[in-house]
Amino acid sequence: MKPTDFGMHLTNYLTVYLPGQRGISQNTIKSYADTFRLFFIYYRDGLGKKPEKLTISVFNDKLISGFLDWLETDRKNSISTRNQRLSALQAYCRYLLVETPEYISLLQVNLQIQKKKYTKPQIGYLSQEEITAMLRKPDVHTAEGRRDLALLVLLYDSGARVSELTTLKVRDLRLDNYPVVTLHGKGGKIRQVPLMKKTAKIMLTYLQEHHLTENEKCDCPIFVNKQNKPLTRAGVTYILQKYAERDDITPHIIRHTKAMHLLQAGVNIIYIRDIMGHSSIDTTNIYAKADTEMKRKALETLSTDITPNVPDWRADNALMEWLKNISS
Repeated sequence: MKPTDFGMHLTNYLTVYLPGQRGISQNTIKSYADTFRLFFIYYRDGLGKKPEKLTISVFNDKLISGFLDWLETDRKNSISTRNQRLSALQAYCRYLLVETPEYISLLQVNLQIQKKKYTKPQIGYLSQEEITAMLRKPDVHTAEGRRDLALLVLLYDSGARVSELTTLKVRDLRLDNYPVVTLHGKGGKIRQVPLMKKTAKIMLTYLQEHHLTENEKCDCPIFVNKQNKPLTRAGVTYILQKYAERDDITPHIIRHTKAMHLLQAGVNIIYIRDIMGHSSIDTTNIYAKADTEMKRKALETLSTDITPNVPDWRADNALMEWLKNISS
C-alpha cells in the first residue's frame, strides 16, 4: 500500500526533523510518538477507520477535538494530559505548515484550538519531618536497602527529574571536598548541582560497594535493577512508594519538595531556578506562590480573630441626622 502524505510527513517529523534539526530529546520525541499512537487508536477504534489511510486533508479541527474528548471521557485522562496531547498535535501542524503550504487554511484552524481551562492542583510536597522519616526507612543492612537509600537521598538532594536520575552515569558524580552532580536535562541542557557532604558520603560508599570507582566504570549507570539494566521511571517510582507514607507520592513530588525546602530556607529564587533547571523564573515562582498561599491559610486558621468589629454608622440615627444637618 502506498503511504499517505500524513504518514510520510509524520515519519520524517519524528525520525529526522525533531532529533536532527531541532535537537529534541528522546523523551520528548517518545511523548510525541505516544500521542500519535493514541490518535491512531482513536481513529481506528473510535471512528472505525483505517489509520494507514489517514491523509492531511481530513486532519481537521473536528477530528482533533473528537480525539481530545475521547481521551478525557473514554480513557479518563486528566485535562492536563489532554492539553499536553493537543500541544503535540499542534506542534506537528506547525511543521506541516512549512512542508504542505497548500493546507494552510486547515492547519491554521487546527492551531486555533484552545486548551481546556482547569484549576491547577496545589503543589504537593513533603515536610522536613516526612522526608526525614522516609529516608530512615531503607534497611542499610541489605544491599537493596543501601541502593534504595542512595537513590532517595540523591533524588531529594539534587532535585533531579526522574529522567535525569535514571540516565546518570558514574562520571556525572564528583565526590571530593566540593561534591557536585551533573544533570542532563530537557533539550540537552546540562547543569551542575552541589550536594551535601552527607549525600556525597552515602554515594561514595554505594559506588565502592558496587566497584564503580574504577576508571573503566565511569560510563556505567549508577542505579540498575536486578537484571543489571538502568532503572526506569517505573522502577524509581516503585522504590519511592515502598518507603512513602502517602499513596500519591511520585518522583516529581520529591523534586517539588526540594524546591519548597530551599525556598523556606531563604535561598534566593534565582538560585533555586538554576538548581531546578527551569528555563524561566516564572516556573520557579509557582513555589513562592504556593508558599505564600500556605502561610495565608495558616493565618486564617488562627483561633483568635484580631479583626475589630467595625460598627455600621448607617444604623446610628443620631449620626445620620447630624450628617444631614451639616450638608444642608
